[in-house]
Amino acid sequence: MSQWSFDVVVVGGGLAGLTVANRCAEAGLKVAVLERGAEERYPCNSRFAGGFLNCGYRYNIRETPQVLRHAIDEQTRGFADPALAEVFSAHAGFAVDWLAAKGIRIVTVYVDGDKRRAVLAPPPPNRPGLIWQGRGTDTMVRKLLVKLEQGGGRIFRDTRAVELRMDGERCTGVAAVQGGESVVFDAKAVVLADGGYQANLELLKQYVSPAPERLLQRNAQSGTGDGLRMALKIGAQVRGMGRFYGHVQSIDALNNPLLWPHPVLDATLTAGIVVDQSGKRFADEGLGGIYFANAIAQQSDPLGTLAIFDDITWQGRARMFARPPNPFAVRVGATCHVAQALPELAAMAGLPVAALEQTVNRFNQSIADGNTQQLDPPRSASPFKPVPVLKAPFYAMPLCAGITYTMGGVAIDPQCRVVHENGKPIDGLYAAGSTTGGHEGGPVAGYTGGLSKALTFGWLAGRSIVESMGIRSEAVKSN
Repeated sequence: MSQWSFDVVVVGGGLAGLTVANRCAEAGLKVAVLERGAEERYPCNSRFAGGFLNCGYRYNIRETPQVLRHAIDEQTRGFADPALAEVFSAHAGFAVDWLAAKGIRIVTVYVDGDKRRAVLAPPPPNRPGLIWQGRGTDTMVRKLLVKLEQGGGRIFRDTRAVELRMDGERCTGVAAVQGGESVVFDAKAVVLADGGYQANLELLKQYVSPAPERLLQRNAQSGTGDGLRMALKIGAQVRGMGRFYGHVQSIDALNNPLLWPHPVLDATLTAGIVVDQSGKRFADEGLGGIYFANAIAQQSDPLGTLAIFDDITWQGRARMFARPPNPFAVRVGATCHVAQALPELAAMAGLPVAALEQTVNRFNQSIADGNTQQLDPPRSASPFKPVPVLKAPFYAMPLCAGITYTMGGVAIDPQCRVVHENGKPIDGLYAAGSTTGGHEGGPVAGYTGGLSKALTFGWLAGRSIVESMGIRSEAVKSN
């Protein structure tokens, strides 16, 4: 059995982990990153992401702390831990500036005409499917790896962390397996930054869905919850379990790689309705695609739902946004039933005719009455306004829930220290990124930004570790 000794050991080589590692290396600490991927260009969610650095989609990460804090509270409906929301809002701008100083190119684009959003350059092209090699996110990871090695840090690929080493109540390192052999990494500080548990079907069944095998893995499938599992074993708290970030996609995406991660079908369902096999609605479409992906995942059969909408939606909202469902989804093979009348559409989609007609009629009447809250379940009119299903042809698209990363995870305090069940921080143990919980999720699956969360809390964790070791270098002081 091999044994190594470092000041800091980081579990996970995505954006959160590499940010922590680089921050610590800048201060002169001896740093190691343990990455389970064996390839030089190992797949991870940070590489697969679209590259936007935002807060809840709608806000540029370079906005003022007041605007960002409002966005977090708005998106999560007050679910986010106030202390985590506060430190994220106050330090996100510093974290972005730090990333840019590493030579990572960040440009500003305009979405929907006037919404500024920061994005890593070059962004993915406007084509369906997963396109990541050589794009901004991939370039970011590669540059951070180079910076880490230039600063004296090391990355151990093909290395899976399996257990935290404890000396009483203090974390003193990590036991791992590298290439089939046991390795021990002693450390003054350990950071869990290996992402969520989205690729762990057992944990998904426990927290997210009764049938996780029927979800689309809209991710790198590298997030298996190792950090969460190790933390739970030593008594760590968890927060916000049961919600995930993802989108609603064509059922055909399960077998057609051109249909994920884009185009997504959110635009169709947030205008029209979604029904199950009984022809009835089961959740609030007005809360958006992320919320509705969660609602589909919670169904006894997550593959038994369809979006129902009319030609106004198909020619309007379904053509908006990057890589929209019209025309990209049908162009690359998504099933889309089209009919001139609802009874014909129901027959094509395998739905009971009377039930579907009743559902559509009630939906249309509630819009005419100006009171969609009277529906069962109620339908919000904001942030996504409903569009009546009136103009032929009518459309039905079979859906699936695509999961990108889980929002819940290990509880941390504002210094990114992992919190024990007794409410006290675990000495020597930190966490950042999607390994953590409490910043996103809640009843409406409020999204605050995967890359932004990874970067900002990775940046904060690095600062906390350096300061805990009594270092006040130019690299970390003041911010």
